[in-house]
Amino acid sequence: MNKSTQYAKPGEVERSWVLVDADGMTLGRLATQVAMILRGKNKPQFTPHTDTGDFVVVVNAEKVRLTGNKAASKRYYRHSGYLGGLKSESYLEAMEKHPERVIEHAVKGMLPKTTLGRQQLRKLKVYVGPDHPHAAQNPTKIDLEA
Repeated sequence: MNKSTQYAKPGEVERSWVLVDADGMTLGRLATQVAMILRGKNKPQFTPHTDTGDFVVVVNAEKVRLTGNKAASKRYYRHSGYLGGLKSESYLEAMEKHPERVIEHAVKGMLPKTTLGRQQLRKLKVYVGPDHPHAAQNPTKIDLEA
């Protein structure tokens, strides 16, 4: 009886497009579920070393929320590499300027820090309003928080 595990090969992966509406959703809960879909962990043929995930389109990024008083206290940091080059902005400032980057940052933190993780992050498309240019791909709308 010779049974072996079947691994998904990069060329055999069937990718679909998923549409997620972020209206009123909690940022962290949204990000974990989006990261799971991007990695393909919701599929039976999930393989850790292969990108088996789907494309994810997130709309209404400006309507995502945080619990508690994190909206007032959460900060995002980046460094230019120069002395004194540490820049910081609050969650509220980030949401005013570029709300799509807040979701991208949260999802990026939940993906592997490897070339595979960067490849999976490229399948994430985030848009501020309810409109997106991916209607031709026929994304299936899913409801994450029931």
